[in-house]
Amino acid sequence: MQKLHLVMGGRVKDPQGHEFADLQHVHLVGVYPDYASAEEAWRANAQRTVDDAEMKYVIVHLHRLLEPHLPHE
Repeated sequence: MQKLHLVMGGRVKDPQGHEFADLQHVHLVGVYPDYASAEEAWRANAQRTVDDAEMKYVIVHLHRLLEPHLPHE
């Protein structure tokens, strides 16, 4: 089964949360076929903005949204 992952990031309202301040400026890094490649893209973008506490990059498990009935691994 293909396990798609989305990597995205942007400025958040609270560094401890996931609410983006401006959805028009969210950086959509890309969609990846596995967690390892998504993590590599996430890490590269997160490290690039490490000095800005209000910038956050995340990995979204698209396969869990598309097929919620499947067990989490």
